Amino acid sequence: MRSKTPSVTPELQQKLIQIHDRLCEAYGCPIPYFHSLDPLSELVSALLSHRTKNADSDRAFKRLKAKFSTWEAVRDASEKEIEDAIASCTWADQKAIRLKQILQQITEQRGELSIDFLADLSVEEARNWLESFPGIGRKTSAAVLAFSNLRRRALPVDSHHHRVAIRLGLIPETTAVAPAHDVLEAQLPSEWTAQQVYDNHEVLMLHGQRCCFYRNPNCDRCVVLSLCPYGQARLG
Repeated sequence: MRSKTPSVTPELQQKLIQIHDRLCEAYGCPIPYFHSLDPLSELVSALLSHRTKNADSDRAFKRLKAKFSTWEAVRDASEKEIEDAIASCTWADQKAIRLKQILQQITEQRGELSIDFLADLSVEEARNWLESFPGIGRKTSAAVLAFSNLRRRALPVDSHHHRVAIRLGLIPETTAVAPAHDVLEAQLPSEWTAQQVYDNHEVLMLHGQRCCFYRNPNCDRCVVLSLCPYGQARLG
């Protein structure tokens, strides 16, 4: 069972809102969704993207779609055929095995290869169902619900988002990526829409990519410097 998320103080939530507003002004919210895949396609895409550069996982996804006419065809293909199609991914051999297993398990559970039924569940019910499969964690379940055409209110946290959140003091430095999902999601105002939750992920991620770099972050041009204990300490 997932551990209970810590309570959120009004001060911390207000800081999150201030950060969100400044970053939204800098990066232009609302941010358009980058694609509109059905939930199963988004799941496949998310599984391929694990520890892989976006360009490489995108290429693997497109090759998989070009080689196989349906996800049923992928499910029924050999692991070697799948591996060859997704060769641009890291750990293509392991991902081929996992992908085939998950597609088979969905079919066994649902009687068909579709997860459109997630639209009828609450976000937490949908995430719990997805995470019942080996290899699907908080980031993948959130990505399926938020990025697919379901457009649900779920917050993915990638490595950039995670790094920026730590530096801003939104989460302790010791918080790993997986538990950070629940901690950061608990900070979001309950009245925020799915678009606002998506924007929050996107602006924190973009800030990590364009300003708050892993090495040598550009703290002197950071729009949230006054809210960032890491940046203030770094600049003295």
